[in-house]
Formats: sequence, structure tokens, C-alpha cells
Amino acid sequence: MTVEKIKELVAQMTLEEKVSMLSGQDNWHTQAVERLGIPAVMVADGPHGLRKQEKEADHMGINESVKAVCFPAGCATASSFSRETLTRMGEALGEECQAEDVSVILGPGTNIKRSPLCGRNFEYFSEDPYLASEIAASHIKGVQSKNVGTSLKHFLANNQETRRLTCSSNIDERTLREIYLASFEGAVKKGKPWTVMCSYNLVNGEQVSHNKRYLTDILRDEWGFDGYVMSDWGAVADRVRGVEAGLDLEMPSSNGAYDSSVTDAVNSGELDIKAVDAAVERILNIVYKYYENHEKNAVYDKEKHHDIARGVAEETAVLLKNEGALPIAEGTQTVLIGPYAKKPRYQGGGSSHINSFKVVSACDASAGWENVTYVPGFEDNTDESNEAMIAEAVEAARSAHTAVIFAGLPDSFESEGYDRTHMRMPGCQNELIRRVAEVQKNTVVVLHNGSPVEMPWIQEVNAVLEVYLGGQAVGESTVNILFGKTNPSGRLAETFPLRLEDNPSYLNFPGEEDEVDYREGIFVGYRYYDKKKLPVLFPFGHGLSYTTFAYSNMRVSAERIQDCDTLTVSVDVTNTGTTAGKEVVQLYVADTESTAIRPVRELKGFEKIALEPGQTGTVTFNLDKRAFAYYNTKISDWYVESGEFEIEIAKSSRDIVLHTTVFVESTVQLPVVFTPNTLIGELEKTGKGKELIENLMKNFGGDQKENEEEDSDGMKAAVEAMLRSMPVRGMLSFGGTGMKKKDLDALLDELNRK
Repeated sequence: MTVEKIKELVAQMTLEEKVSMLSGQDNWHTQAVERLGIPAVMVADGPHGLRKQEKEADHMGINESVKAVCFPAGCATASSFSRETLTRMGEALGEECQAEDVSVILGPGTNIKRSPLCGRNFEYFSEDPYLASEIAASHIKGVQSKNVGTSLKHFLANNQETRRLTCSSNIDERTLREIYLASFEGAVKKGKPWTVMCSYNLVNGEQVSHNKRYLTDILRDEWGFDGYVMSDWGAVADRVRGVEAGLDLEMPSSNGAYDSSVTDAVNSGELDIKAVDAAVERILNIVYKYYENHEKNAVYDKEKHHDIARGVAEETAVLLKNEGALPIAEGTQTVLIGPYAKKPRYQGGGSSHINSFKVVSACDASAGWENVTYVPGFEDNTDESNEAMIAEAVEAARSAHTAVIFAGLPDSFESEGYDRTHMRMPGCQNELIRRVAEVQKNTVVVLHNGSPVEMPWIQEVNAVLEVYLGGQAVGESTVNILFGKTNPSGRLAETFPLRLEDNPSYLNFPGEEDEVDYREGIFVGYRYYDKKKLPVLFPFGHGLSYTTFAYSNMRVSAERIQDCDTLTVSVDVTNTGTTAGKEVVQLYVADTESTAIRPVRELKGFEKIALEPGQTGTVTFNLDKRAFAYYNTKISDWYVESGEFEIEIAKSSRDIVLHTTVFVESTVQLPVVFTPNTLIGELEKTGKGKELIENLMKNFGGDQKENEEEDSDGMKAAVEAMLRSMPVRGMLSFGGTGMKKKDLDALLDELNRK
């Protein structure tokens, strides 16, 4: 339906009908207006599978949803470092939505992993905003290619579950722009989601659900978002202010509780009817975009989508450590230990919990193999060790060639609604791993978890494979990797710290009462660990392969550019091993001489390349202004400071393999206002400062000639440094300058005119 026809339709609606459109019809449907033939369409939970609740079913996931395919969760998919993988997964989700008559799937979630303790981290992508936004954009493009919408969530700065409906995320403007807004910005601009979901929380004391600056000024006017904004379920605090700010759709239905307040506000003149009309138009545009493109008889092949889920899981698994135990040779006597080998933990809890049509475990995938056996080893629902179970596992490991322990976090450890309090795995699992490793040198640990865990046994085991929450086919993908059918290619989208105490948010998470101060600023994740040079368990971007890769011939399109130019960076990558594999080439940018406080390096590009043994491929990156810029609050814009920048090609944030330097010249002149508190050293840039410093040096301390022999270079340097750090008003206090206050005022006026 055209914009003009939608406007005509809205013009025919009564005020009451318009207002009714601003809230859900029930938990999952938009409001219909039968008189005008306006249909109701359904939205449903995601984002790593379709969680469609039937009819009037609850929105909390208590009642059973329809059978669907559970793909790997966000914690896993981001580790693919593959835009193509997320697009392929999104296309499958779009097909399922068409078959189930769902207009919008709620996701993806691109909130930043500020702390490893956030209970919902398993749904989110990364600690890095660039990676998160790129992965989200690809997911969105995939889903929406099937004429089904996405709802990018949870906008904004919703980075914990503790008091998530009432807490205020208190964040300075630069940090908001560079970290927490940035993870959404790229996804909005590149992915163009049909809808955006606002979060429960407040930001700097104001509810996001009625914050015009975020919902309209930034989201729509700056970024060009043209869909509708919906609330998270129950996030509306003030419906009238919400409509005015740009919150279009309240979900779920409030059973008309807010309708009268909006109607009264319009009738009294408090709320402009134009705001209501605009919201209705945006909702109808999406309703009809789906309704007119809905495939009436759409079906999808569950088994085919299961195979896609397996392929995604294989792309996402991260080989953290390998000292020769993997891959396991065919026919090798292997024992699988741990209940997750038989019943894997493959997804998180809460609104994203998928009713999977089937689940394939590692035991299922290896069923009938004479060389593979299984023992439970521990109980999933306790911290306490079962000595008999451990003894059985130890004996089985002793007699095998390789022991593979399937460990991780129980369902109760991480879920929507609450945060973790520590990074530890259950004590019974840690004890089992230690005991098995004592008798079996080829001990492999497979981890099922939604966020980082401590690994006190890391030096005692031979290999560690991180499969995260890998979806319903995780057993197949894991077995394929363990036995060498698939070469692992995932890379960590988050840092694994050695201890919780090392995390930059440790002292301020989850805050006090309803106040959460983001005092770490821009130093989130690897930005902090690398700046502090802290040892970590595994760095951001880390991941191993069964083959080896060599990098060479790094080149840039120019050694000197302006900030408005695009820099092209290319590098050759060669598979130097004997196995086909995929390498993730990471590009970081470092401002080595900035006057602003900046991270050591920041991810600004990544590409995944598949290479056969001996094959060489070329990876190319294009870097624009944002790759070099920081957010300057003085000009309320992105700013590149003239100077040299390091361009780094890397395997992780801690493994830089090639680098070169380019000079970037700024085309923006920062505004400078000179005041009595301006430092004399800052005046030096004007040409007037040198003269002032020379005069002050002549008159400082009396007759310099008389003391010349006693004066040292060190003393001169000290005096000069002191003078440079002195405010210009201090010149009035030094005798011999001849400067009066009126002279100082005149000087400042002259400098500010220039």
C-alpha cells in the first residue's frame, strides 16, 4: 500500500480507532479495524528461532509454543564472524515466519555485553559495537528478504536483568555514542529493520519509552529509521509522553487502559493529533508491507532448516585450546563424559526459549560407533560431586585414548529475568575435569554456556572447544568438529577474563538500587583489558583451527588521506597447512598520538575466507571516516584528529600479525574559545604563546644573566613546563610582564576573533 493510500485510510479513522491502533489487540497481535478492513497481524518472539504462542497464550513462555527449529543463540552466532552465516540463518527464520503467518520476529538483540554476568548475554552478540552491529545487520537482511520484519532490540543500554524495568543506566555522551548507540546504529543504517523495540530501563534518569531524543531525534532523524517503534512487553511508563516522543506501538495490549489518556490528551490539546496520525501511519505501513506480501500457502522443510542450524553451529564453535588431542582420529577409543553429551544445553531460558521439533545430542550423533562410549560423570542440578560417578568416569577415561567432557552452565545459571553472581561452573564439574585429566592426557572439554566461565583446570586439559548454546543440532556439529569432519572457524566475540574481578564493570555492576553508573566509560571488553595490559584467559577474536594460515603483502591505497577519503587495505592469506579451513581476518585501527583518551585499538573490519591447502586469497577492507574517528562532545559529532594511525591485521586483539601506518588529515576545525583559564601552553598554537612564554622566562626569577651559570637545562625545562601549565590569568601575578587585566581581556578578545 502506498504512503498516499495509508494517509487516506488514516483520515477515515475516528480518534478512538486511531488510538486503539497504538496498542496491541492482545499479547501478540496488532489491532484490527474491521470497519475499514484493516487486518491484525502477529508478532512473535525470537531471535534464534520462532517462538509462536498460540491464540491468547501468555507472553512469558509459560505455555507451550509451536514446534520450530532452534538455531544457535546470539552468543554463538556472533562467534562465526560471518555475515553470510547470519544472512542464511535469517532467511530460514523468515521462511518459518511466512509459514506460521508471523509478520515480525522479535530480534535480534544487539545490546553490548558490558559484564559477563548479565543473565541475558546468551541472546546478545558481542562486547564490541562494530561486530555486534554488522552481525545484526546481516541477520536482519536475511529475515526481511522473505518479506517478514525484524524488531531490533533492546534499544537502549539495557545491559542487565537486575531491576531492568526501573534502573537508570547513567552514561556519558561519548560512551553512549561510541559503544551503546553504536551497536544499534550500524544495524539500523545497514539492515533497515522494519521495527525497533525500546527497552525497559531509563537512560540518565529518563525512561527510554518516552525519550524523544533517542526514539526520534537520533533513531529517526539522524539514522533514517522509517519503521515503527514498539515497546518491550510492559515497558510503557507514560503513554502520552511515549506517543509524543515516537513510541508507536504499546505491547502487549493494556486492555484499553492507556487509550483514554491519549484520547483526552488530544482533545485537550496536550498531545498533537499529528503525532497520533504519524504513529498510526508507521504501524500501518509495516502491517501492509507484510500483509500484501504474505505467502498464503507457505511451508518450510524442518529437516532442511535443521541442517542449516547444524551448519551455523559448525561456523560458530570456537576451538580455544588444542595441544594435539583434536581432531580425534577415526576409530580411536573415545569416552564421552557428562550429561550434556546426552542431553545438551543448547539454548537459554526466558522469552527466547524455542520449542524445538527435535534435538540431536553428541551421543545421538555418534550412536552405533563401536569406539565411542558414554558415562554421565556428574549431575546437572547440583554443585556437589558424586564420588561414584566421578570414579566411573575416571576409570572409563583411563582405559580410553581420548576423554571428552561435556560441561558448562546449567539452565538455572543464566536466563532472562536475573543476572549471574559469579563466573564459576558448578564445583562438581570442575572436580570431574581435574580428576579425569589426572589419568588421561588427551582430555578435551566441550563447553555449553551462554557467557564466559572461569577455567581453573585450563592448564591440566589438552583441548577446549567452546560451542556456546549451539541450537538443536549442536550434538551433530560438535561431533563433526571433534572427529575432524569439520574444521572449527569460530572466534570469540567477547573476552574471557581470568577472574570476574578483572572485568571493567566489576565495581559498578549491577549498581545501587536503581542507579547504574557506567564509570568504565568507553573501556568495555578488550578496550579495557588491552589498555590495562591485563592478562586474560582468552582474548577477543581468539580461535584456533586444524590448519595454519600465513599473512603477507599488506598494502594500503594511500599513505596519507583526508578524513573524508576512503582507505582501502588489502592483505593476502595463505593456507599453509594440509587441511581446508576458514580464517577470520581482523582489522584494528589504533590512534597512536591522540590528545583524546582512546583505546589501544578498535575493531574496524573483519572477513572470513575459506581456503584449500596451499591456496592464497586476498581480503580487502574499506575504511571510512568512522574507522578513525571518536565522538567529540564539543562539536556533537564524529571527529578525526590529524595524525598517524596504525592499521593492524590480526588474529585477535592480542595477536597482531601485520601493521602499517597512515597519516589522516582532519578537514574539521574544532572550535577554540580562549578564556582566562586557558593554559599558556595552549596559546602557543596561536603564535602568540611563544612570545608570551619568552617574555615570562625573561622576567621570571629576576635577572637571568646573573644566574646563567648556576642555571641548568633541567631548571629551564622545569620553569618552562610550569609556565605552559599555568592559566593565562596567572600572567597578571608575575612582575615585569607589564600586563594589566584590561590587556589580558584585550588579548583574549583578539585571539577569539581570529
